[in-house]
Amino acid sequence: MDMAAKFQDQVVFHMTGKRAGDGLDAVDTADLRPALLARYRDLARLRYDYPVVLAEGDGDEFAVSLTALVNRVLAEVAPRGIEGERMRRHALRLERELRVLLADGATGRLSELWKTALARIAAGADDTVNEVLARAGQSLKVDGALVDCDAVLPARFLAHAWRHAQRRKARQFRTLVDQLLRKLTDIRRAAFVNSEAGRQPEALRAAVGAGHADVFDFAAMSRLVARRAPKDELPAARRARIEWSLAVLRAQPFYPAPDLAVAGTPPFAFEFDSCAAAIDAYRARLSKIVEVVKALAIAELEASGAYVEADHDPFFERYDENALTADDLALFPDYLVCIPPDRNDAPENAALMEMLSAGLPVKVLVQVGDLIEEASIGTGRFAFGVRSARLATTAMGLGGMFVLQSPSSNLYALRERLQRGLTCRGPALFAVFAGVPASASTLPAYLSAAAAMEARAFPAFTYDAAAGSNWAARFSLENNRDRDADWTVESFEFADDALQRVNERVAFTYADFVLCDRRHAAHFAVVPRDRWNGAMLPVSNWLAQPEAETAERVPYLWAVDADDRLHRVIVDARLMQATRRAMLLWHRLQEHGGIHNSHAEQLLTRERAAWEAQKRQEVDSLQQGGAAPAQPAAATTAAPAIAAVVEKPPSDEAWIETARCPSCGECRNINDRMFGYNDNKQAFIQDIDAGTYRQLVEAAEACQVAIIHPGKPRNPNEPGLAELLERAKPFL
Repeated sequence: MDMAAKFQDQVVFHMTGKRAGDGLDAVDTADLRPALLARYRDLARLRYDYPVVLAEGDGDEFAVSLTALVNRVLAEVAPRGIEGERMRRHALRLERELRVLLADGATGRLSELWKTALARIAAGADDTVNEVLARAGQSLKVDGALVDCDAVLPARFLAHAWRHAQRRKARQFRTLVDQLLRKLTDIRRAAFVNSEAGRQPEALRAAVGAGHADVFDFAAMSRLVARRAPKDELPAARRARIEWSLAVLRAQPFYPAPDLAVAGTPPFAFEFDSCAAAIDAYRARLSKIVEVVKALAIAELEASGAYVEADHDPFFERYDENALTADDLALFPDYLVCIPPDRNDAPENAALMEMLSAGLPVKVLVQVGDLIEEASIGTGRFAFGVRSARLATTAMGLGGMFVLQSPSSNLYALRERLQRGLTCRGPALFAVFAGVPASASTLPAYLSAAAAMEARAFPAFTYDAAAGSNWAARFSLENNRDRDADWTVESFEFADDALQRVNERVAFTYADFVLCDRRHAAHFAVVPRDRWNGAMLPVSNWLAQPEAETAERVPYLWAVDADDRLHRVIVDARLMQATRRAMLLWHRLQEHGGIHNSHAEQLLTRERAAWEAQKRQEVDSLQQGGAAPAQPAAATTAAPAIAAVVEKPPSDEAWIETARCPSCGECRNINDRMFGYNDNKQAFIQDIDAGTYRQLVEAAEACQVAIIHPGKPRNPNEPGLAELLERAKPFL
């Protein structure tokens, strides 16, 4: 079979998803993984954010990573020098053993698992080190469940953080209620002491106490002090208000305390697994909220002596749910709803939107179970997780709330943002992806979730309506790498056929993420090494091509097998369409975050064109011997910087206006050997001979600010030069 026929097999697969002939191999996703994930085969040997300790108690931290805790222990117990280094080595081994325990299914508190891990490594360390590590485990300042990044982490992590926030709110509420109860009780006691009933013999005996009861004649004392004493110091209406407020505050079921709760009154529950149940509970309890808020308001007025019946009675007679303010609702517990991954259906989403748009005090976790869905028959495309993956962006449009989207691998890094969302006054939505289902992937849940974020399949972001009045203050692309670029890019080293080291800049795309899911293996085909050819392009480069030219190229991914052998895996057209859509959705998020903002770039283009027209007019005037026309002050300010950029005259050599480069990475996606970045991450021509004239022209066309000038071709025999020279004219 000649080379053309071999390439034709690849084109047929790309266009149809069907393998023709014997030139392509099926993908075994249990064996293959994206090349950039080759270094992460054993997570237990790496130090990263997980596992984490869900801290017990009411300290400032609700969760602490195992890595951070071990670092703290070493800082306290490991001396400097050789002895300290030996101790550090054993402590890091213990840390690794803890990760292995969790990977093998162990559960428990850190203090318990620490002892188990120490017993495992005891044989390899001397008694002194073991004793120190044992003491370190006993003196850990933080303890609690040690949990790994798995499928159940999102609900467990968020619920623990929510309870931590609610305990703080409970302490504040009880402090307020305790103060009011004491003040009202003091008012009632003082009134009783000065009343006729308070001056009866038995009341006087109780006031004096049993220690001196035999010394006094309480009957005689009562006759003396009871003269002219009123029957009741408090007016009836005021006493009724105070008694009612005391009863309501003591019996309130929102934050019950053993010494205040009335027997037989169960506390309210605030954790639910469905939106409908939470809505029903909130509505059923609304009248009780009104009652407690009313009791608090009356108690505060009575405690300060500011209650005026003529003014306040009519107000409180009509007091209902319409009188509740955001400050009032903020006193009470928030409702936590953790929606399981298998319940992200239309009815649940409808109830969710009803809750969020109504501004109910709810914190909702939507656990996204799958990002890769095949569309219904006849559409010919991926659904790309429409129902779940875009829920957070939809919620942002409702306004007035807090929204956080993140894979579970990034939750610990966003713990402060998470706390802010859980303590905000309005509703909050947390959309979390915990990785490809275990039945569909051989990757650990942490790695699968992290891959979704790296591939722009599930980017992390937060939207905080209370943070400011504009998008710049409210929206943040949290922790996404290479935020200015279409894809995250890393260096990848491998040995070629001559066993020479090769370093490639490899992008991690949505197609790489799908390769991790064995359910979609049919969208890939492995190309044998002897059939690799120049018409094959990396997926990111293929996407950067004008669509009219992609018919001549076939997109591929770098992948490795279990033995770390390198393979090229070509991708069919359906998956490439989904990959392009993922990139476009990422572009929208970039604009929200102020990156490559189309309005700003259009304004910049207009201003630059106006400035360049002004400069041309000045040059023409000088060449004709006239005086340069006056220019606006703004142009004068900008002139030196831009003049330095456009100072170089046109020539036959290719060149780049480096100072104007926005660091978008488009040119480097086409050929990162031809185009390099300086220290400011701005492009320059690194090696003109490392690529073709076609790539120069394609880079010029792809450049968002038109700063790449291809010059003239260096190779007069390059195919298609007539067409390329015509395309290059606007950039010369």
